[in-house]
Amino acid sequence: MNMTQDERRIWLIRALLDERQNDTVAIPQDETEQKRLLRGLMNVRPPMPIGRDFLDVQDAYLQEVTREKGVTQLCDLTPVRPHRYLWRGDITTLEVDAIVNAANSQLLGCFSPNHGCIDNAIHTYAGLQLRDICNTIMRTQGHEERTGTAKLTPAFNLPATYVVHTVGPIVYGPLREHHEKLLASCYRSCLGTAVANGCKSIAFCCISTGVFHFPNRRAAEIAIDTVDKYTAETGSEIDVIFNVWKEQDYAIYRSLL
Repeated sequence: MNMTQDERRIWLIRALLDERQNDTVAIPQDETEQKRLLRGLMNVRPPMPIGRDFLDVQDAYLQEVTREKGVTQLCDLTPVRPHRYLWRGDITTLEVDAIVNAANSQLLGCFSPNHGCIDNAIHTYAGLQLRDICNTIMRTQGHEERTGTAKLTPAFNLPATYVVHTVGPIVYGPLREHHEKLLASCYRSCLGTAVANGCKSIAFCCISTGVFHFPNRRAAEIAIDTVDKYTAETGSEIDVIFNVWKEQDYAIYRSLL
């Protein structure tokens, strides 16, 4: 369909509202509010069949959103040491072979409308196909994803080729050794999965920090140490980008790297 970006956004909102049989929600006139409504509707939509017309409009819309935000390629970054990069930015705009998603054990993405977590952002800008393929994986698996493991999916409308989903440990109370082992397992599982699928580059978010309460500095130490040990043991030359969003994490990784 030949539409402007505004027309696509309104078309998608109407389609999602019709699907929910909800004709009581008025579409806002304000562009920012329209974007919030569309994202919220996408966030709460359960995995179920999607029409080709919807996907065509959604894909065109999301790809234009990413183009407007700007895409960062690996060649745009400067390594801090061989095969290691530190980058502060939006991981959904990074064009590498794989990006890592800090997922929950259901692996279906964040259902909270417009939530600020990375899981929400990745599912939003990848498109509804990502939740559907994750649902297929989980139905086939027959149980929740275990902490410290990883699953690979296409990235759909993201600039990356793949998304590697991993469930990090949640820290309640004091940090313990088993938390650290599980976090290290996340990094090893993601690297192994990416390499097994031919990836030459992978971008890690700060797994388990933030709402999962893993102390930021210790998480960064484990991330760097695990990546270094994995590449030393396997001889892998995969390029690893440590992607951060907060200034605090950037300062921590910069001091450690």
